[in-house]
Amino acid sequence: MTKHSKSERERRAADNERIAEIQRAWAGSVPPQVALEFAAGVQAARDRGPRVRPPDMAPGTRPQPPRPGREPKPVKDETTSRRRY
Repeated sequence: MTKHSKSERERRAADNERIAEIQRAWAGSVPPQVALEFAAGVQAARDRGPRVRPPDMAPGTRPQPPRPGREPKPVKDETTSRRRY
């Protein structure tokens, strides 16, 4: 976790308070119907949650082969033992 200095924490708190003040002023300046529609849209977006991350590659594309020298090691056969009993 990152530690922040006391002055930085105070600055962030002041910034957050200023943002909240600006949002309250904006909500007071627009007609109530518009503010209600906006609030409903915001709530709908929050209820949806974050978007699902799309896959890294388009469907049907083949992955790139590994670079030379980076191939995975073959599976070791344990069927033969060097020991004799």
